Amino acid sequence: MSVGLIALLDDVAAIAKAAAASLDDVVAQAGRAGAKAAGVVIDDTAVTPRYVTGFSPARELPIIAKITIGSLKNKILFLLPAALILSLVLPQAITPLLMLGGLYLCYEGAEKVYELVFPHAAHAEEAEHGAGSVDPKAFEDEKVAGAVRTDFILSAEIMAITLGSVPEASLAMQALVLAIVGIAITAGVYGVVALIVKADDVGLWLAQRSPSSHAGALPRMFGRGLVQGMPYLLKVLGAVGTAAMIWVGGGIIVHGAEQFGFGWPSHLLHDAGESAAHAIPAFGGLVSWLVQAAGSGLIGIVIGLAAIPAVSFAVAPAWRWCSTRIRRIRTA
Repeated sequence: MSVGLIALLDDVAAIAKAAAASLDDVVAQAGRAGAKAAGVVIDDTAVTPRYVTGFSPARELPIIAKITIGSLKNKILFLLPAALILSLVLPQAITPLLMLGGLYLCYEGAEKVYELVFPHAAHAEEAEHGAGSVDPKAFEDEKVAGAVRTDFILSAEIMAITLGSVPEASLAMQALVLAIVGIAITAGVYGVVALIVKADDVGLWLAQRSPSSHAGALPRMFGRGLVQGMPYLLKVLGAVGTAAMIWVGGGIIVHGAEQFGFGWPSHLLHDAGESAAHAIPAFGGLVSWLVQAAGSGLIGIVIGLAAIPAVSFAVAPAWRWCSTRIRRIRTA
């Protein structure tokens, strides 16, 4: 073998080792960034099932697939390039944009609470503003669009946390980490959502198809338990999802306000969490998180309830007016 060929093979081996090391570095950084975003991932998983309830079993997986595709588009096509561009050109705009997203989450969550407490008033408001649709396809499209909008805000928070975890990395490394985290989190979240939503179908299959012998008694009992318990679990997840929207939105606004010199709400919540953790040291981390989440939720519900009349009497009419004008211009 010639010396030149040996040198070439050595160069190829060195490049391969460097590529493998870079890939390991990307995966490691993506893992660390994903771990930091775990809290928002859990909230995303809790929020999503509420958009899939109320449909026939045959439509549940297709709806989840639509939301998954929308989530991937949010992260890869829109948020990834936007995050990189903003971090290079206008990094100071990231926090205000996240706070606007937090305001939207507070509004969405507070609106659900308002509908629960005042159902007649909420229905009257929907009728007045033309909300709601009786057409099944339009209703499904509305649900999917609502889920994708909510996912956009939560995904923006995930991508911002991820980008903040690799501030010194090169632009290419940041893009790779954002892409890996975005795809992995999307697959994980909506895979879990699909399992949750279809668990009652699995339970029905176990209850009907398990052998009638003693060996099949446990699977049949487990299947019946799934069928009977999943509606209650979905209701609980719906409540948790609404609460998650409120406390995540409130938390985004609180932490964003801290960067603009209004740090006392964040410090107050942090101190309250630390005091509660010292009072119950055996569960210190959990207690601290619960207290801070509850505080963020209280702030979020106040902001969300204040946003409801603003949206109903100012934002929504202005949006309808702009939409009408655009349609007239297009048809002219």
